[in-house]
Amino acid sequence: MLLQGCRGASGSGKLQVVASIEPLAYFVQRIGGDRVSVSVMVPPGGDPHSYEPTPKQMARLASAALFVKAGSGVEFELDWMPRFLALNRRLRVCDASAGIGLIPMAANVGNDGEGRRHGSSDPHFWLSPSSARVVAANIAAALSRADPPHRGEYEANREKLDAELRTLDGELRQRLAGVRARRFIVFHPAWGYFAREYGLEQIAAEHEGKGLTPLQMAKVIQVARAAGVHTIFVSPQFSSAQAEAIARDIGGSTAVLDPLSRDYQANLRRAAEAIAGGAR
Repeated sequence: MLLQGCRGASGSGKLQVVASIEPLAYFVQRIGGDRVSVSVMVPPGGDPHSYEPTPKQMARLASAALFVKAGSGVEFELDWMPRFLALNRRLRVCDASAGIGLIPMAANVGNDGEGRRHGSSDPHFWLSPSSARVVAANIAAALSRADPPHRGEYEANREKLDAELRTLDGELRQRLAGVRARRFIVFHPAWGYFAREYGLEQIAAEHEGKGLTPLQMAKVIQVARAAGVHTIFVSPQFSSAQAEAIARDIGGSTAVLDPLSRDYQANLRRAAEAIAGGAR
């Protein structure tokens, strides 16, 4: 009954799925194919840490069969997740992070004067192909539970995507293997899983999108110079003004790394190229 009602709500005959962020929508679409219709809560350029859903999005969720959440804290679930679930008591929820060992948030040389690690976990687990394979498996299982007659199709799509992700991992390892400078500075600490996967070290300037004081900026500049870093990587979801000021001071530049791109595989390839280029 749940499946039939959710399909009928759109008149398309497709399983209605809502994903919290763009990367998760990519996996839903690749695995669900023509069987699903996917919408995203946080729009391109939006910050999932602080985003508030629109009334239209809340209404869409009320007729959805499945909600795919990151589950790692990136959505600040204690704030708006209960409201979602109250709209649709029969809504199935897929925790995309299930089975993934979350790592501690990266050291922050700006907000933590000595670069201490925060007790919180890094929520950006999807930025690692090995984690992405787990995400795909979780979503395939959730789609199969919501739509059992097409379980075989979802599993076949997952297997195809899994092979692509293994190929992607090999490409990225080859591209980054010869990079001498293994440290890179990001203003927002989103690339910890990517760094761990490929033997890199992410140095984060800030934490939770908070701006830096002049003293904290000076600390980042000091670390950048000591590490021989000339590129400060920024996320399009946050202001780049302070990162640009730091880059000017060290005689370097800024470059964009987008942790929320829907074009998942191409985005990781671009990230590898940018990090390799910034290490020269």
